[in-house]
Amino acid sequence: MRRTERFPVTGANSLWHVYKTVPFWKVVRNFIVIQLARYTPFLGMKNWLYRSFLRMKIGEHTSFALMVMLDVMFPEKISVGRNTVIGYNTTILAHEYLIKEYRLGNVEIGDEVMIGANTTILPGIKIGDKAIVSAGTLVHKDVPDGAFVGGNPMQIIYTKEELTERWKDDFIYGVKKKET
Repeated sequence: MRRTERFPVTGANSLWHVYKTVPFWKVVRNFIVIQLARYTPFLGMKNWLYRSFLRMKIGEHTSFALMVMLDVMFPEKISVGRNTVIGYNTTILAHEYLIKEYRLGNVEIGDEVMIGANTTILPGIKIGDKAIVSAGTLVHKDVPDGAFVGGNPMQIIYTKEELTERWKDDFIYGVKKKET
């Protein structure tokens, strides 16, 4: 089960209660910052916007590709480690508004993680260091360190150990390096 905190609502669905759960002007500010960052080609500027205005924890040399969509309401619940790549058009959510409840959960993405394009990451998820998430994946549960995962529903394609064995002779990722 994902690590989310659950808040029941009565009457109309939880999205009708949205401005009881998050201030309107916070959402407006976050939306503007996220839209600016989605279209800027300057990686350092994106990270500065996210750290300064959204209170996100972003590691050094982390890269958010074009069109990455962060949680507009609770971006401060997202943290990304160092030297990580978040692929084109990825969505990272820290909230879910459902019929009878809404849920909030931290999203923790480790160091040197590769997230493929068009991936969706749900709230309450931890992606371990050096993990690889294939393009188009719905990340609905934790990803172990070094694992290669993909699909919808997400499945482990290779464990850290299996990936190490597959890449042992690769001159970029493996033990053997290209001779210069």
